[in-house]
Amino acid sequence: MFDDDIASQSLGIELLEAAQGRAVARMRITERMVNGHAIAHGGYLFLLADTAFACACNSHGPVTVAAGAEISFVTSARLGDLLVATAQERTRYGRNGIYDVTVHRETGCGADVIAEFRGRSRVIERQEG
Repeated sequence: MFDDDIASQSLGIELLEAAQGRAVARMRITERMVNGHAIAHGGYLFLLADTAFACACNSHGPVTVAAGAEISFVTSARLGDLLVATAQERTRYGRNGIYDVTVHRETGCGADVIAEFRGRSRVIERQEG
């Protein structure tokens, strides 16, 4: 799925892993992503988290889309920051699922949480077989 995601790839998002309801993606904040307050625009943070969420919920096979999502911004990201989004499945029931994504800034001495995202998924196509 990520191989065909031109929107995410055009922003430089890299998929580091995706398997069994988990995914990790990363992105560096560029000049085009910074708003008038000299911080990363929240839409880009949402897109990074949503990409990790999409890869996690599609890691099971059937085509799965977002049924809804919300994000809480914990602190600001800035120009040059390398952000990592880690998505983890919380539960699946029927054709639905709930996933949490933590977006953090990679630093030389650890990681700072930038945002917390919760996504709800819905399978729209059953896998053949």
